Amino acid sequence: MNRIDKTFWSQRRVLLTGHTGFKGAWLSAWLRQMGASVHGISLPPVTDPNLHAIMSGQALPADEHIDIRDGGALAACVQAIHPDIVLHLAAQPLVRTSYQQPELTFSTNVMGTVNMLDAVRMTPSVRAGVIITTDKVYVNRETGKPFDEMDRLGGHDPYSSSKACAELVTQCYRDSFFKGADAPAIATARAGNVIGGGDWSADRLVPDVVRAMIAGRPVELRYPRSVRPWQHVLDPLHGYLLLAQHLWLRPQATPRVVNFGPDPAGFVTVAGMLERLDIAIGGRGWQQAPGDHPSEAGLLTLAIDRAKETLGWQPVLDVDQTIAWTADWYQAWHKGHDMRAMTLKQISDFEKAIDLS
Repeated sequence: MNRIDKTFWSQRRVLLTGHTGFKGAWLSAWLRQMGASVHGISLPPVTDPNLHAIMSGQALPADEHIDIRDGGALAACVQAIHPDIVLHLAAQPLVRTSYQQPELTFSTNVMGTVNMLDAVRMTPSVRAGVIITTDKVYVNRETGKPFDEMDRLGGHDPYSSSKACAELVTQCYRDSFFKGADAPAIATARAGNVIGGGDWSADRLVPDVVRAMIAGRPVELRYPRSVRPWQHVLDPLHGYLLLAQHLWLRPQATPRVVNFGPDPAGFVTVAGMLERLDIAIGGRGWQQAPGDHPSEAGLLTLAIDRAKETLGWQPVLDVDQTIAWTADWYQAWHKGHDMRAMTLKQISDFEKAIDLS
């Protein structure tokens, strides 16, 4: 049970929200590679280029552009798909955007989660679901102690607070509607800062490095000394898949809240990560971004004992491998290689690395 079972996922009807985003596009590709019947609900991609378009050769049975704030449209679509498993990644995922658009952030991350869970409540086919939140859901007093799943929820910025609210919403639905032997098993997953190929989002470190490399200029960092739990995108996705698999096969023994993060060597400052990426990708260094900036946590780390002990999950790629895989992807993209093939190869290589871990 500590390995992804491809036979379990083959032909499984999976509803994946946020499938046009960075993590969603990787997860969609992985599920399809295992033979799952993936049905996507998301807004259109917000960047050009984007990984969803790169992977467009893997057409989905359903590729619906629905705003999850529209509860009626979402419920009708979910009931028409009648999925076995729901993986809910759709969100407003950026801290700086949450300061600029707090209402959008709360309505998407809180009411979007309410709408998703209500749609699940009305869809008897669903037996398991994973709601993706973030490592930023905890009250962070920056003591240096890695957060575990029992720590208090909170959030100083709109993004973090909205995701903590999504955790409370999920707990409420479990207590109110998802009890009993026939109820779907629903869990939340909290992951650290992820990097990897195919991310062009604004205000994220790797896309900023790639854009700066192409422009021949240094990256501007807002908080270079902030520490984050960095990991390759495939590591938490491995956790999400394993958690969903356990919820289906062993619902009574599977935790309902799980952190997925790197080992402590992956707790690195923003500047430290950029300097390593510069060496791997060929960047132009960094400089302090001028002006005042919205507050962000200075120290954020995760404890992952629960994932190791209950799911048999552990990080597969260390921080150096994470940087190398990310650099390889963007260098291949910059040279005009077949990036769909490159993405699928990295997934296959990751599966082999799981078997060796």
